Amino acid sequence: MALSPHSATLLDAKRRSDLSFADLGARLGQDEVWTASLLYGQATASADQAQALLEALQIPEQDRAALAAALTTYPVKGALDPVIPTDPLLYRFYEILQVYGLPLKDVIQEQFGDGIMSAIDFSLTVAKQEDPKGDRVVVTMNGKFLPYRKW
Repeated sequence: MALSPHSATLLDAKRRSDLSFADLGARLGQDEVWTASLLYGQATASADQAQALLEALQIPEQDRAALAAALTTYPVKGALDPVIPTDPLLYRFYEILQVYGLPLKDVIQEQFGDGIMSAIDFSLTVAKQEDPKGDRVVVTMNGKFLPYRKW
């Protein structure tokens, strides 16, 4: 996946800072997944959040204006290259959608009717569930149901 120069700079600074996405999210008043999406150029920060992030990451003063502008600009969302991800973790989500996408759609529409789950009025959390057979990844997606309207 090709990163924008701004994302590469921010992620490199995050690695050097030894701060987690949860640490940065706490400073911004946001969830860790949203904060990660901000660094990857998939979310928009307020001016105050941008400044707080740049300070936390100890970005040099001469670089802050350009990075603050990038952080506060509306992004082009979902611009992954290539379309089918090759990273094994990302590919598993693609595979899950291929295997369970239509069944999930049918179950949601049986319960709610004809519509979609919003990705705008949406949250996503990641948790670790310890298990003696191997720790589990718990991904929770929470989106508002939006019925299709007839006109």
